[in-house]
Amino acid sequence: MPMTLIGLHHVTATVDDAQDDLDFCLAGLGLRLVKKTVNFDNHHVYHFYYGDERGTPGTIWTTFPYKDRGVPVGANGAGQVTVTSFSVPNGSLDFWRARLGRRGIAVTDLAARFGEPVIRFADRSGLTFELIATGRDERTPWIAEGFDAADAIRGLHSVTMVVRDATKTLELMTRLLGYTVVDEAESRIRLAVNGGGPGRTIDVAHHADAEPASNGVGTVHHVAMAIGSADEQLRLREELIRYGCKVTDVRDRCYFQSIYFREPGGVLFEVATTTPGFTADEELGSLGRELKLPHWEEPNRADIEPMLAPVKC
Repeated sequence: MPMTLIGLHHVTATVDDAQDDLDFCLAGLGLRLVKKTVNFDNHHVYHFYYGDERGTPGTIWTTFPYKDRGVPVGANGAGQVTVTSFSVPNGSLDFWRARLGRRGIAVTDLAARFGEPVIRFADRSGLTFELIATGRDERTPWIAEGFDAADAIRGLHSVTMVVRDATKTLELMTRLLGYTVVDEAESRIRLAVNGGGPGRTIDVAHHADAEPASNGVGTVHHVAMAIGSADEQLRLREELIRYGCKVTDVRDRCYFQSIYFREPGGVLFEVATTTPGFTADEELGSLGRELKLPHWEEPNRADIEPMLAPVKC
């Protein structure tokens, strides 16, 4: 039996400048900074988490700013999430065209995808984003200055991942992860889980001649899917190993527990629990204000903080 996931949990990307990233996500997209911490695998690099009021799984976008750390510019291609799409209300795209345009961000209108209007743009690191207008998203948005409920981002809508051959990718996602194929277009297969809709959707774009991706600045590092409990996560890990995937041990990310593996097309997947959440070490009203370190890094705070670029949030 497939292990049904809840939906998307978060998407994580490598970006260039920390302040540019904060300005783009907070002032540009109107997201909330719900956690300012460090990359647990490289504690001299920030890890920013953005989302709705409390960073609900399915609304979370996260970044590692690697400016001046020797990380090359990446290249989009096969084995990678190439586009991150956010959900916005029907009728809001004119607002977004104007808002992004005032910030000097070029916006491209795409053909409607599976009946929903789409615009595309990029940040200064080169990451590709879409806003997809839909009337099917009832999530309560974070209302930042300059926004109202008729315009604000609801959360993640979907991601587009590129593989050369979709056959084994679809097999794993439908047999083990509980996804169902719900629509198809030329070279694009839409999969959904837990009833589908915004935040529960992944598009698999298949191109036999796609160049291989290379990780680096301006690329998505991984996509995470949400699972309801640590016990379910462990059972899924066992199923993945039996299937032939190389899966990490459970990693403590403080705000959730994670396992990582690559699907057959090469895309790095994470499966993350929904608890304890971002209020584990901050009050809801104060999320993102202070630099939070995992408890095992607190003895190194005096070394870590001077190595992080000063930022204004």
